[in-house]
Amino acid sequence: MYAVFGSLENARQVFDKISERDVFLWNLIIKEYARKWLGEDVLGLFSQMLESNIQPDNFTFPTVLKACASLLSLQEARVIHHHIVKNGLQSDLFVGASLIDMYVKSETLENARQVFDKMYARDVVSWTAMIAGYVQNGHANEALLLFSEMQWTDVQPNSVTVGNVVVACAQLQGLQEGKQVHDFIIKSGYELDVPVGNSLVAMYIKCGSIDDAHQVFDKISRRDVVSWTTMITAYVQNGYPREALNLYDQMQLAGVKPDQVTIVRVLSACADLGAQQEGQWIHDYILGTGLESDDSVGNSLISMYAKCGNMEGARQVFDKLSKRDVISWNAMIAGYVENGRASDALMFVNRMQLSDVKPSLPTFLSMLSACSDLSDLHLGKWIHVYTIRSGFERHVSVANSLIVMYAKCGSAESARLLFDMMPERDVISWNSMIAVNVQNGKANEALTLFHQMQVTDVKPNLVTMVSVLPACAAIAALEQGKWIHDYIVRSGFELDVSIGTALVDMYAKCGNIVIARQLFDKMPERDVVSWNAMIAAYGMHGHGEDSLELFKQMRQTGMQPNEITFVCVLSACSHAGFVHEGWKYFDCMIQYYGILPTMKHYSCMVDLLGRAGCLAEAEYFIEKMPLEPDAGVWGALLGACRIHGNIELAERVAERLFYLDPKNDGYYILLSNMYATAGRWDDVVKLRTLMIDRGLKKTPGYSLIEVNKSVHTFLVGDRSHPQSREIYATLDILAGKMKEAGYVPSNNFVPQGEEEVKEHVLRSHS
Repeated sequence: MYAVFGSLENARQVFDKISERDVFLWNLIIKEYARKWLGEDVLGLFSQMLESNIQPDNFTFPTVLKACASLLSLQEARVIHHHIVKNGLQSDLFVGASLIDMYVKSETLENARQVFDKMYARDVVSWTAMIAGYVQNGHANEALLLFSEMQWTDVQPNSVTVGNVVVACAQLQGLQEGKQVHDFIIKSGYELDVPVGNSLVAMYIKCGSIDDAHQVFDKISRRDVVSWTTMITAYVQNGYPREALNLYDQMQLAGVKPDQVTIVRVLSACADLGAQQEGQWIHDYILGTGLESDDSVGNSLISMYAKCGNMEGARQVFDKLSKRDVISWNAMIAGYVENGRASDALMFVNRMQLSDVKPSLPTFLSMLSACSDLSDLHLGKWIHVYTIRSGFERHVSVANSLIVMYAKCGSAESARLLFDMMPERDVISWNSMIAVNVQNGKANEALTLFHQMQVTDVKPNLVTMVSVLPACAAIAALEQGKWIHDYIVRSGFELDVSIGTALVDMYAKCGNIVIARQLFDKMPERDVVSWNAMIAAYGMHGHGEDSLELFKQMRQTGMQPNEITFVCVLSACSHAGFVHEGWKYFDCMIQYYGILPTMKHYSCMVDLLGRAGCLAEAEYFIEKMPLEPDAGVWGALLGACRIHGNIELAERVAERLFYLDPKNDGYYILLSNMYATAGRWDDVVKLRTLMIDRGLKKTPGYSLIEVNKSVHTFLVGDRSHPQSREIYATLDILAGKMKEAGYVPSNNFVPQGEEEVKEHVLRSHS
């Protein structure tokens, strides 16, 4: 009686006063302790029962076995198993099922299966316990095999059995097996069972079939919070956040109250959409239900506000959290990084450390990203040391972030050293290093890395292709570019926007404008970058009319040009000499599209006017610029002076350039060549002397040639190539034939001396 009313202490006092206690009383008191999850006391009572010479029965053992399972006390369980055998109860269905459950929870499946196999008779509980054991321990195949055996018996599976079998199919991501089990469930009449329906929804989601999941979801008559949350989660995780929010609205209309898991998923959908208003409504709901005290909900609110660009809102939530774990801090730090506030992110890291919260892997990734944004190499090195001391350096993701950090901080050598030292590399590692080489003008190294990657177990992905194609474009390696194009086709990559654009750019820069246009026309979808690439391609090849026609087509499709588009258009006008059209599009950019000119646009206009010989107009244009002209603008005018031989203007422009960009040897060389052309050798000497005084050296020119998919580089007078003797012999033969054909080289840029020497210098020039 006392036990029934929950006063276990009084019940025990009464029990202890009873002099003669039978098995019924022992079972009663043991069961009450088991109900309170007092496993140690249950085992103690069981020992006293045996000492009192009371034989346990088929009601005692299941309760005691449950206590062993809760304590994960395998040694005690084996002792109890021995008593079961001794009492001849191993064939009892209830006892056998309890033994199986105990061994399953102790993760000793072999013992569980031995018990199962020795049972003379098995009911649905026994079968279900064994199947569930396999599922809980990740042995999905064994669970399905056992379910197949069960179907050959007279025992009918119940809803718990089929629910576990569905979970096994989900673990295997076996859509075909899942559908077969689903058919069995329909025939057995369990489809409308809510837990079974929820399991089916989860299984189809795990197998990647959201449509099938939603069909099952629609058939569940009384959907609970698990049903709704499972379906909402599926939409969020598969990139359908808007559908997730719509389903959440339906859930509320159905009168089902969301729990904290639902709220976390819906906030994630708001974050993915940048839907701050919907997120704020959910925040208001949270405040009205008391869910704000849940850690996961608070952290999700921080992430939602951060991803919507509202760091003040995120900070308010953070400051109100009663308990801040590492996830809370990471959400704030990552939010600051994502919103371009790297310094604030690093300040928050300092606050985190002062709060005695230990950084985790995401913390270090955010720190490295912040350091990359700041291009602070000194700080980056300090963080690198910190990762080593914290034991995170061996994580591939951290090593990848370190590579990117060193590259963005201008230390490509450190990035490569780190890459070479990595014990394990994933596709991101290779992609990062390939991109670093391309961005640092090391196209050959990028291509070499790509070929090395292919002999590893790491398979190139779409990002790899988009990273390596610019390497081919940079050195006009057409044969390698074609090979990579073939590889893309063979590997089944779709011609999406990014790959299509990269291929168009590569073929154009390698000189094959026809194939570039063919690929552009075949692209199923084009963005503004695709149009820009093709417009620029025509412009760089001197096809100004085609470039402008394509720009016209772009506007007709409704695609909005951006500032890069107009750089391409103005550059095309410059190369084609279309001064009038250039002015028209420059004005159109400002007045019609509302795009304010940048330095690149002004440089293009100066280049356009300068190439056309309108040097005075170009200089006047620069003087009237609303921005302070940079070296690019003045450099365009200096190049025009070189074309038209205007030394007087060139000298004025060069003076500005020597001040704006004093370390650029190209401006000195350009003016020096103009002096040489005019025969002003004293000025050439003065300028070369000035370069020496300022510690400048002429950057050697070089030429590239691709032979058998290998790119060879030649510097001026270079004899390092193993076939240099044959190369120079062939060059002499070609020079002789050119002379016989009447070709006279222009040697005005070569210092005074013997004509034969001048010709030799020119012939070996890159």
